[in-house]
Order: sequence, then C-alpha cells, then structure tokens
Amino acid sequence: MRRRSVCHLGAATTLAALVGTPGWARAQTQPPELLNLRQLAQAQMRFFGLLIYDIRLWAQSQVDAQNWHQQVLALELEYARSLSGREIAKRSLAEMRRQTDIGAEQAQRWLSEMEAAFPDVKAGDRISGLNEPGEAIVFFVNGRLQKRITDPLFGRLFLGIWLAPQSSEPGLRSQLLGGAGGGR
Repeated sequence: MRRRSVCHLGAATTLAALVGTPGWARAQTQPPELLNLRQLAQAQMRFFGLLIYDIRLWAQSQVDAQNWHQQVLALELEYARSLSGREIAKRSLAEMRRQTDIGAEQAQRWLSEMEAAFPDVKAGDRISGLNEPGEAIVFFVNGRLQKRITDPLFGRLFLGIWLAPQSSEPGLRSQLLGGAGGGR
C-alpha cells in the first residue's frame, strides 16, 4: 500500500490556501469543530492502491507518541468513496480489538454507539473524532455534532486504530505521529 508523505502545516500552508495549491497539499478551510486545534499531520489510507480516505491529525501542540490518548486532539477522515456507516463501525470494532480483549457485551454496546455515530458516507464527507482526555470522544460529521461517547476506554481504543502501537497500519501511524513531532 502506497501512502503519501506527511506534511507539516503552518504559515506556508496558510499562504497556499490563499493563492491556491494543486493536489493533496492544498490547505482546506479549518473545520468549525477543530477551531482550537491546528493541523499537525496528514496521510492517506489506501487499500490495493485505491484511496479510501485522507486522514488529518489536529492538536493544540505536539503529540507525544506514548501519551497521545492524554492529549486534546482530533482525527479527521475525509472519505474518497462511498462506504456504509455500519461497515465503518464493524471495521472499527475489529481494529479496536487488535489493542485489547473486548467482551461480547461491551463490543455490542460500542458497535451500537458507532452505528449511531457513523452514517453512510460518500466522497467528500468528513468524520472527525475529538478526544476529550479521560472523559469522552465527540464525533462530528461534516462539521455537525453527531454523537458524544462518554467512555474514556472507548475513545482511547477508537483513536488507537491509527495512533496505538498495535495499529494495523504502522506506516500511517508513523506518518501521523512523526509529522506531529511525537516521534515513534
């Protein structure tokens, strides 16, 4: 699977947004749910060469690769194709299980929560997950509040799909955390 490199964003990206930059490097308008954060890294998720989504890491400051779950941060996924919300939820649960054992009752509860959080998506749709450390994860769909899940373990495991050492996509993890100044 080939992924594009992470880029650090700052003044140059802001300038690029004003003058227009072609391709994936163009800056986007900051999503309203992420106004107190800055974009630190970006990567792409591909499956058999097909672009599934662009993923962006947002935070207030550098992200520590070991303690990312204790920081206010968000992951924003911008989908490149149509996907079923139910399938997104099922795949998310399978990826969460890579990090720890999840009992059947807990898994069913979390699957139901994710099915409520994730609608069917089409190309251009965005889902953002905002980590409130030790409290909750808040999901936004295209900038609108969709669901708040007040379970810190759920939030850590969900974001861990991309940020935990057990991620099934270690290269993507490295791009996100390496681009966020957190190292490995």
